[in-house]
Amino acid sequence: MKLLLQNIARQQDGNVICSVTDKKGIILYANEKFCQISGYTVDELVGANHNIINSGLHPRSFFKEMWKTISNGNIWQGEIRNKTKDNRYYWVDTIIFPIHGAASEESYFSVRTVIDEKKNAEFRKEQRINELENLLFTISHEMRQPISQILGLMHLLSEEKQLPEELKQLINFLNNSASELDNHTRKIIKQVEHIANQDKITEALR
Repeated sequence: MKLLLQNIARQQDGNVICSVTDKKGIILYANEKFCQISGYTVDELVGANHNIINSGLHPRSFFKEMWKTISNGNIWQGEIRNKTKDNRYYWVDTIIFPIHGAASEESYFSVRTVIDEKKNAEFRKEQRINELENLLFTISHEMRQPISQILGLMHLLSEEKQLPEELKQLINFLNNSASELDNHTRKIIKQVEHIANQDKITEALR
């Protein structure tokens, strides 16, 4: 194992977080980048359980599935939010694969890259989608509903036969104006829906 760790230390990319843990999750090796990102020293990491950087975001089932995968000798890949020593969060794209050996020496090698910029972009996109959906709700319920009520009232008034001609003309003007406004709000709703749907499709394809 010592020889393996020495080889890892020589070959690793300085921008990549590397670590080795045993089958109980105890850290056996942590590279300089791991220390730099997490804020822990090598002495604090080595010998500690990998839960030391657990952010608490992911449910137990998430890690249970991860351990099931690597325990069966398979490679696991996913995105994990971790926590630094001073309680700051950071996201990493993680690949974990087993290092085969004697059962008592079974261990797992992890390679991680920080993806905070990507996750922040995803968060901003989610905010944008939520804002568009809120705008849709506002237009649909707070604008179109009163317009519909006005149109309904104008329709009832237009059926009155004994109204003065001037009042009929006013009702007709109001009805046309409300109809035009209703058409504009429908167009706005369709445009906002299109933008929101495009953002959702783009997000799903990422």
